[in-house]
Amino acid sequence: MVLLPVHCPYCQSDRVVKRGRSESGEQRYLCQNEACAHRSFRLDYVYKGRLPQVKQQIIEMTLNGSGIRDTARVLEISPHTVLKELKKKSPVLSRSTPRC
Repeated sequence: MVLLPVHCPYCQSDRVVKRGRSESGEQRYLCQNEACAHRSFRLDYVYKGRLPQVKQQIIEMTLNGSGIRDTARVLEISPHTVLKELKKKSPVLSRSTPRC
């Protein structure tokens, strides 16, 4: 038997417990850190657009001037996923970009 240490991909906490299975049969985990913004997560996502690294890349590519379709094509995800992530982060993006 092999024990795999599981860390939360958002806060890097090791206080993680199993929390059932998804509809596709993937194992879900629950972060027990009170300060963690995302409590539930999976280790292996079926769709790349759900990965925290890909979500960060969407923001970085937008700040560097890439369009929605270009970002979707490069990251191999749906343009709807790109739009949804940008809408969630719009207050943060509007503060970081200088207005002319």
